[in-house]
Amino acid sequence: MLTVDFARLPVGPGVRVLDLGCGGGRHAFEVLRRGADVIAFDMDQAELDNVANMFAAMDKAGEVPPDASGRTVQGTALDMPFEDGSFDRVIAAEVLEHIPDDMAAMAEIFRVLRPGGTAAITVPSFLPERICWALDEAYHTAPGGHVRIYTLAELSAKLKSTGFEIGPHHHAHGLHSPYWWIKCAVGVDNDDHPLAKAYHELLVWDIMKRPAVTQIAEAVLNPIIGKSVVLYVKKP
Repeated sequence: MLTVDFARLPVGPGVRVLDLGCGGGRHAFEVLRRGADVIAFDMDQAELDNVANMFAAMDKAGEVPPDASGRTVQGTALDMPFEDGSFDRVIAAEVLEHIPDDMAAMAEIFRVLRPGGTAAITVPSFLPERICWALDEAYHTAPGGHVRIYTLAELSAKLKSTGFEIGPHHHAHGLHSPYWWIKCAVGVDNDDHPLAKAYHELLVWDIMKRPAVTQIAEAVLNPIIGKSVVLYVKKP
């Protein structure tokens, strides 16, 4: 399930990409499939081990184009072990809402991105996130949870003050917001609730089959209740 639109963030052979806070590696895998050189960066070594295993499996299955490379690096977004201007593209998907000093993380993204490079920054959209916070305090108070709710204006202003040029934006995952509202209403850890289970099965079916009906529904819902907002910014 991709949040970033790679038509807006083109990657390919010879392009150096940082997937910051890569988690399970969903964007890193797509970048590698497209032939770029990607570093999957995260604090969680267990997640990185799984990503490294998948990189190896993709290579063995012939899914990695010639000269493309994928590797993992552990560290913190506030002090990344990379030289200035190391990357042509940076992806920071659902990361900044976890970091108390988000502007320090933005400054690090700006530092490691080359002049003329582009970053895709995604965070939870204001309305869906605000509803989740209202329905269940545990949703955002768990260790490592979300520490703020962004408006698009706030996110844009912070990135602009860091030095970025603000580009286009869009919303994603409109079908996912109701799932999280259900989860928060019945208890965010209550995975066995029948309604939550049924909606989860719908989302899995959508991800696996991509039927026209759900693609149309998501396209309609994204601008209204898209779970994530994606902002594309450029380093001058």
